Amino acid sequence: MGIYQHFCGYNAKRKRLIKKVPNGALKDFLAVPFPEPNTPFSQVPILAVDFETTGLHAINDKLLSVGYVGMQNNQIQLGQSYHQIINTQQRLKTDNVLIHHITDHQQAQGQPLETVIESLLQALAGKVMLVHFARIERQFLQQACLELYGFAPDFPMIDTLVVAKRRLDKRDIAYDPSELRLANLRKKYHLPNHFAHNALNDAVATAELLLAQVHHHEHVKKLTLKALLC
Repeated sequence: MGIYQHFCGYNAKRKRLIKKVPNGALKDFLAVPFPEPNTPFSQVPILAVDFETTGLHAINDKLLSVGYVGMQNNQIQLGQSYHQIINTQQRLKTDNVLIHHITDHQQAQGQPLETVIESLLQALAGKVMLVHFARIERQFLQQACLELYGFAPDFPMIDTLVVAKRRLDKRDIAYDPSELRLANLRKKYHLPNHFAHNALNDAVATAELLLAQVHHHEHVKKLTLKALLC
């Protein structure tokens, strides 16, 4: 399916959903038009987002924390950053604590899922969501919306993993899939090491990676949103 067909399909779904969803954060999000595909990249309002979760299964596992930061005009807007731990109402497994450095005490003092998702949807309205490895963020956000509002809308995204994969696939040379990891891609572009498995840190790291990828794009001056969407 071409990007225009996908975009038109998304817009049609968005307009239909507006009529069905209850008043609140999701309806307000859907009411704001998505940026046009032909918008020059530098003019696209972007929200780099990262989720930390208790596992990889959106139905059985839980969102543990959310971090995001705004981007526009080829700049990362640290003043538009956000990080919040979510109260999962469950005791965390040892692996969760070791990976995310979030303790049971910290998550017990976190915000309810509804409060955090509402903040995210407000910040995301009219913007493009940027992530690294879209499957996690897309599935967990859709599942959260389904639980909270009864609907699981589509979320068009830019995925730095997909941007990198497209570039590698063009070479028609075998490569190690580990090259697509966030840390390894950052190293490729000579970006500094970052403290991983913190939602805000990973969101900022993803935003920095996208700027590096765009800077090295073969058609950087003509680059539009449609070339980056996944």
